[in-house]
Amino acid sequence: MRIAVACFSHETCTFCPNVTTLEDWEKGGIRYGKDALDTEGEGKSYITGYKEAAQKEKDVELVGILRTESPATVGMGSWLTTEAFDTISDRILGRLSSAGKLDGVLLALHGAMAVTGIPRPEAELSRRVRKAVGRIPVMVTLDLHENEDIELANAVDAVFVLKTYPHLDYHEIGMTAARCMIDTIRGKFKPTMAVRKPGVICASVYQASNFHPMKKVYDRCREWEKKGVYCASVGPGFAYADVPDVGVSVFVVTNNNHKLAEEAAQNLSDLVWSLRDELTRPLPKAKEGVAKVIEMVKRGTKPVVIAYHDDRLGDGTHILKELVEQGAKNFCTTSVADPNVLGMLVKNHKVGDTVTVKIGGWVHPISGGPVEVTGKIEYLGSADWVETGPMDRGASMHDDLVASLNLGNNNHVIISQRLRAPMSADPIKVLGIDLDSLDIVEIKSRVHHKAFWDTWGKVDYPIDPPGTTPADLSTLKYENIPWDIYPIGEKWRK
Repeated sequence: MRIAVACFSHETCTFCPNVTTLEDWEKGGIRYGKDALDTEGEGKSYITGYKEAAQKEKDVELVGILRTESPATVGMGSWLTTEAFDTISDRILGRLSSAGKLDGVLLALHGAMAVTGIPRPEAELSRRVRKAVGRIPVMVTLDLHENEDIELANAVDAVFVLKTYPHLDYHEIGMTAARCMIDTIRGKFKPTMAVRKPGVICASVYQASNFHPMKKVYDRCREWEKKGVYCASVGPGFAYADVPDVGVSVFVVTNNNHKLAEEAAQNLSDLVWSLRDELTRPLPKAKEGVAKVIEMVKRGTKPVVIAYHDDRLGDGTHILKELVEQGAKNFCTTSVADPNVLGMLVKNHKVGDTVTVKIGGWVHPISGGPVEVTGKIEYLGSADWVETGPMDRGASMHDDLVASLNLGNNNHVIISQRLRAPMSADPIKVLGIDLDSLDIVEIKSRVHHKAFWDTWGKVDYPIDPPGTTPADLSTLKYENIPWDIYPIGEKWRK
């Protein structure tokens, strides 16, 4: 039994300024053949799940096709060029065609890719794969931030979506998909799907799987799985891709039980619709949010983790500006992306120097503009560490260049080349910062950080300043999303 594995994954923020080109993908890295299956030194993934399921069988061989790494863009890349999508897709198709006899194809995708001129890229890729391999099973694993609909379901045999955010179940979902594939090839399973789009769009910051309202949704998914559904998936979607299939989606897979699949899918869709207001509630802005955090610290409710959730370029300065102006102490801003300032520091300064620099706010006007800070350079150079937190545990991590400034009052600002979102204490401790002396840690993350930082902080506090990925979706200028999706289209509903 020979099962091909290909991975082409991107979460596209179409409101970011810089397109994602083929050159960006090549710089980021593309693996081929056996190298596409090499997961040594990495964290858990769909592919490690595929591999474990295959290794438990005596007659299953995984055939590596292609795997993309993250494209080399500053911050989050915007629209993929048609050239990039077509070229990488053609490489997948060519290698599938030359791989010899195949019994199935596993596609490790994301689901929120946006490509110029191609409205539903994952569905289009799946259709092209289907045409190349014929009527063998094709199955897909997706991030829960996927924007997908019936077109993907029509192109493949089964769809499996993560259930955790922070994403801790890549491996498990990979195993679930691979087991389904193996049993389908053996004739023991007949994948049958039902799909729904509840008509709700919501920001990522509301989608944490262990907290209300999404916990209720995932608990319901597991209830259906206890009733005989093979896999019940709800992807709350990625609101920052201006595409026609944006928003929450439901995929239910059963073993040849259409009635059960339809019943479960409708029930889950109805549940999401009932929770729509809780998935779109307002959050505090920068000035009021930082003031609230400082007040909490003064009252003894500390440490506090600020989720600066809407900065996907890395250069956002709204919260740093407020922390400085409002006199916060014992804080660490864990990343302001500014490669130009970093280059200047390396060229002209060394650890121990006191410098005054204007950092951030250089990529996009919405990021807040540069902020002037004065501090002593406490770290300047490359950084290496092994991740011990729940996200990417065991993975070897590296920053080519990073700096840390001590601003006084135990306040620290980390300057990076691109968006840097510490998923544990390791990327901060490697710079020599005493984490336990801090009252406030500001992280440019929505939910992923919670896997570790909820065990450290007393409060996780999201703040919603202007940014490319805000909680208040009404500030974005959509052109391609469904006209009646909630809450953007509520005025039309009325």
